[in-house]
Amino acid sequence: MTAQTSSVIAAVVRLLTGASVCWTGCRPERGQRIYVGNHTSHVDSLLIWCALPPAIRVLTRPVGAGDYWGSSHPARQLLTRCFGAVLIERGCAAAAERERQVGTLLAAMGDAYSLIIFPEGTRGDGPGIAPFKSGLYHLSLRRPGLELVPVHLDNVHRILPKGEILPVPMACRVTFGPPFALHPAEPKALFLERAREAVRRLSQTGSAPC
Repeated sequence: MTAQTSSVIAAVVRLLTGASVCWTGCRPERGQRIYVGNHTSHVDSLLIWCALPPAIRVLTRPVGAGDYWGSSHPARQLLTRCFGAVLIERGCAAAAERERQVGTLLAAMGDAYSLIIFPEGTRGDGPGIAPFKSGLYHLSLRRPGLELVPVHLDNVHRILPKGEILPVPMACRVTFGPPFALHPAEPKALFLERAREAVRRLSQTGSAPC
């Protein structure tokens, strides 16, 4: 997808959803990153993707659930071909399968692409943020120093709640926060809680000007 096409899509999405964008303690950068967000709606990936500047947007790939967007789902081709989405299967506890998933994500990133990830693993029903799954830790372990950017989506769950098809414009907000990374020898549980807290902390900036 070209930067011009992505800009048209982004303008339409932001008009339909009423979303505003805020960067706090962080600047848009073209370097490889993982955007780590809370997950409350089917439009979460699209909103984060559209909130990025055009030159960064075209080098950023959303990560989605392959078991949800099955081979017969009508939106699967749109997601993978137009938005470059990377689809992986959820709920695989075996170490070998987890390594395969991490390998898929690393291959999708290559040397140029960033990813949009929702470590909760599934959508919530409100503003609370569930504990993060371990995939983010293992991905960071394989790419030392990789910059992670927390993203908080505020009020998005009301735009397209579970079971709904058409979005309803709301006063929602996409907030990007200060980047962080896995520390050397940092325990998995400590890292995942620190990442979750980085996203949760951004909810407190919801009414602050950018």
